[in-house]
Amino acid sequence: MSSDLDVFVGNTTLIDEEVYRLWLDGHSVAEAVARRLRGGVLEREGTSVAVLQSDTRDHYRTFQMLERLLHAPPRLLQQLLFQIPPERQALLVQRYYAFDEALARELLGKKLSKGTKKELDEVSARTGVGIRSCRRQVGPQTRGRGKRGRNPRNRGKTPKMGEEIPEKERGREGKWGKTTKNRGENPKKWGRKSQKQDRFETGKRRLQFLSFADFAACAQSMMGHWSQGALGELGTAGTAAEPDGDLPKSFLQDLKELKVLVTDKDLLDQHKSTGSPLGKDSRGGPRFGGPQHPPCPQALSRALVNVGGKLTHARDVRDFFVDLVEKVIEPCRSDKWSPGDLRLFLTQYTAAPRNLPGFRHQGLWERYMAAITACLLRMYHD
Repeated sequence: MSSDLDVFVGNTTLIDEEVYRLWLDGHSVAEAVARRLRGGVLEREGTSVAVLQSDTRDHYRTFQMLERLLHAPPRLLQQLLFQIPPERQALLVQRYYAFDEALARELLGKKLSKGTKKELDEVSARTGVGIRSCRRQVGPQTRGRGKRGRNPRNRGKTPKMGEEIPEKERGREGKWGKTTKNRGENPKKWGRKSQKQDRFETGKRRLQFLSFADFAACAQSMMGHWSQGALGELGTAGTAAEPDGDLPKSFLQDLKELKVLVTDKDLLDQHKSTGSPLGKDSRGGPRFGGPQHPPCPQALSRALVNVGGKLTHARDVRDFFVDLVEKVIEPCRSDKWSPGDLRLFLTQYTAAPRNLPGFRHQGLWERYMAAITACLLRMYHD
């Protein structure tokens, strides 16, 4: 008795996205098989448990062989052993370097070292991220630290979470950056997204309600409104342009001029009175103008101005988020302001100096308040 057997031969490496995700999350082969079974793969594919186990093991072996190439993405482009389409290569790298947000928040602002790896058991328990997944995500951040240590100029300079490693220590990453442009997250994008956050205090108890996405959005707003690139500024003659994403020193120095809004009594009184929308809210309660909400409290007005005036000092820059929470967000919460109340107040308060005859820094003020408003509205939640 004879039977027909169709055979197909090819050399394209097949990547199952579901199995890849399970491998990245740190699940063993047995755990991955169990999860696939619960997902109903047998019914969808019409296969057996034995075939499913074999398929999962084969994928895991492939991913383990690919991992050494994922440590240096340009090698994945150049190698010939695995025939993987470019879009699949991009997917492999993007997901390999993607961060779990809970883990990213836990490590934000902390220096990563061998000691961090020893603490990952506790980090895993606090965040709910599997220990194997924690090790994979922390690995790229700590890989290559030995080179920095051997360089006398870099000795003792352990990069923080999210800080970019210099180009010569990353290898030939530029080519990969062009390949994966606009294809989602990649290591360089994570570095750019959080490079400003490394300079800020993010670990204090009063900041624990803020997520990694909150800090990332605030950093993006600050760079979008305050950096040289925000307004197309270039370094003037004799003045070097600031590195991409850095805040111009001239802008930070100019912010001191805004203190006139709180040091000049006439301007302060006019700003307080014109910056407070009076009236009743939709529930008939007071809105800023009632007995519980005095028109633009002097402490709140002074806090908004002084936060910017202190940004020329490293310590005050570090406490930027702490100051916003302590001096603006917490007082507004205690007075039971809604997010809508805060938005209305900030809009009116930003526009108020336009009517002040003695105030000559309206452009600077609005540029400063654009980022402050975006940060406060993003941070104003439970």
